[in-house]
Amino acid sequence: MSVLIFVDQADGHIKKSSYEALTYGADVAKQLNTTAEALLLGASKDDIAALGKYGVTKVYQISNESLNHLDAQVYTQVIADAVNQIGASVVIFSHNQTGKAVASRVAVKLKAGLVAGACALPDTSNGFVVKKSVFSGKAFANVSIASAIKVISLNPNSYKTVAGEGNAAVEALNINVPASKVKVTAVNKVSGEVPLTEAEIVVSGGRGLKGPENWGIILDLAHVLGAATACSRPVGDAHWRPHHEHVGQTGIQIAPNLYIAVGISGAIQHLAGVNRSKVIVVINKDPEAPFFKAADYGIVGDAFEVLPKLTAEIKKLKGIA
Repeated sequence: MSVLIFVDQADGHIKKSSYEALTYGADVAKQLNTTAEALLLGASKDDIAALGKYGVTKVYQISNESLNHLDAQVYTQVIADAVNQIGASVVIFSHNQTGKAVASRVAVKLKAGLVAGACALPDTSNGFVVKKSVFSGKAFANVSIASAIKVISLNPNSYKTVAGEGNAAVEALNINVPASKVKVTAVNKVSGEVPLTEAEIVVSGGRGLKGPENWGIILDLAHVLGAATACSRPVGDAHWRPHHEHVGQTGIQIAPNLYIAVGISGAIQHLAGVNRSKVIVVINKDPEAPFFKAADYGIVGDAFEVLPKLTAEIKKLKGIA
């Protein structure tokens, strides 16, 4: 009974969070003294065999053209059938948009226990207990799974990716793909930007920027850092920035290595979407802003004075004219 890791991709390219899930799944397999294998749906432009560097011995691919776009119902049926055919006992997803849409459905199909948002390896010393974050990251829960098949979705950026050497065997899997009830008529994508969910660094602005005409200082800093840009909900609601940049409890939840919050007070709803960031830097002229309590580093000052100086210093360090 193997550990099967779902490999998520977009536009034929494997997502960063999938490499974390592969490393995590390979370590779970070591704990259980079994093999780690991967499952990929649709066509891929990447070197699938190279996934062996992350600890999997085999990659099963179902390259049906209809799987190139996510349909949660179709993916659920295909993945559940694949798990049964392969005989996996543990199924690993990334807790991203795809994982949130599919993992719970797969668990129901397989009559499996589910831990969504895991942040550590299972404790197998007495059963199978998985640690996960709860209450928007304010606490942790240890959840025991007693079912024969176990489903886990891993919080992005919560487990270090480790790449070794070697290739995995690639095997086509013959699974019946049901007809989709959803027809994709158009795909509109934002181009030329670092996707928020994949970004290592995020620079975010709030109402302290006073208006969309002042967003240049956020964009300048993000550019020199190679960062994605984000905003608080009031900024998105006021149409200063597009809604796909809104991070928080009601927006996108992210976990970058560095999150820089500029002119954001730090309401609990905003913190719920960013509190898994490895390092949080807050820049605000109000020393009583709640965000400072959650920050690793804080600068009390006017963003219109601080950001240009910060950007200039980073340019000097990077040798950018």
